Amino acid sequence: MRDVIVDFDVVTDAVALATRAPSLHNSQPWRWVGDGATVSLFLDDTAAPRYTDPTGRELVISCGAVLDHFRVAMAAAGWVCHVDHFPNPNNLDHLAAVDFSPMDFVTDGHRERAEAIRRRRTDRLPFSAPADWDLLLTELVAAAAVSGVSCHVVADDARPALIRASELTRSARRYESDYHAELVGWTADVVVTEGIPASALPSAAEREQVGIGRDFPEAGHRDRGDDITEDHAKVVVLSTEDSTRASALRCGELLSAVLLDATLAGLATCTLSHLTEVSESREIVTALTGSIGIPQLLVRIGSAPATRDLGPPTPRRPTAEVLEIRH
Repeated sequence: MRDVIVDFDVVTDAVALATRAPSLHNSQPWRWVGDGATVSLFLDDTAAPRYTDPTGRELVISCGAVLDHFRVAMAAAGWVCHVDHFPNPNNLDHLAAVDFSPMDFVTDGHRERAEAIRRRRTDRLPFSAPADWDLLLTELVAAAAVSGVSCHVVADDARPALIRASELTRSARRYESDYHAELVGWTADVVVTEGIPASALPSAAEREQVGIGRDFPEAGHRDRGDDITEDHAKVVVLSTEDSTRASALRCGELLSAVLLDATLAGLATCTLSHLTEVSESREIVTALTGSIGIPQLLVRIGSAPATRDLGPPTPRRPTAEVLEIRH
């Protein structure tokens, strides 16, 4: 361990930026603890969705995303993060312990990647085909190779199979009262610090245009009136060798990299997790990847109009609620 103590304000700012990471229903299931030279990340599922994600798999993926976002934020501040995954075998909710060493030089690339965290939004509306896709795909495959998580692109002509998988998910959960009540509970017409505001949800017509999104409660607003009326997004599947908590955490770290790479390329993204929540749809996704791995989630990537209005950024909990500094 490196006994380097980073200024409290630097850690606080990095955590504040990192928590812009996406999470299941914007539940933000994480807790950070700073203790001397180490900052630790814990899973905090005390108020998280339980019927959408009964095993907690998606919550750990969410924490993997916030961990990588933190690494990016600290790099922009001039610090290299050294991550020890699952440092306490007796507490698997202790997901990571991070210590630091000073960076020799902060590049414009480090700063731009951190700025991409601020710009990234979940866009549930239809996309046109992504520009310069082959170049971005090369970056995504390289990131996946380092992470140990598989990255597959669903062929364009397999889109009907994805729509079928989404319909199977809808059918399998049609009568799950607790699941539907939970969806209603995590969406709101008023701005709160957790959950998904109604302004971020698609209208019925917009949801139909995408065809493979989660069936959230219908938004109370009208269509945005975009010229894009059919989704031509590329769909990427992230898969792991097994279903352990460690694999889910690594998948979340790669998810962060995929979203930030796409944002830096000027593209829009939307994470799809409902397609891997029930066995019927997960089997279809597995077949489409041609992999023996376990699909964890999918990401739509495409181009969106610069004039598209998604409403204000989805709010986050105050930093003081998710970060504890122990002197």
